[in-house]
Amino acid sequence: KFHLNMRRNFFPVRVAEHWNRLPREAVESPSLETFKTRLDVILGNML
Repeated sequence: KFHLNMRRNFFPVRVAEHWNRLPREAVESPSLETFKTRLDVILGNML
C-alpha cells in the first residue's frame, strides 16, 4: 500500500489529474498562446 500512495506524489500523476479536468477547447488549442488565452477566459468565468 505504501508504494501506491507514493506514486500519487509524482509530478505526472498530479498534473494529469488537473489536465483531465480542463475543458476540451483549452486542451485542444493549436498553440500555447491560444491555450493561455482560453485558459484565462475559463478561469475568469469561474470567479
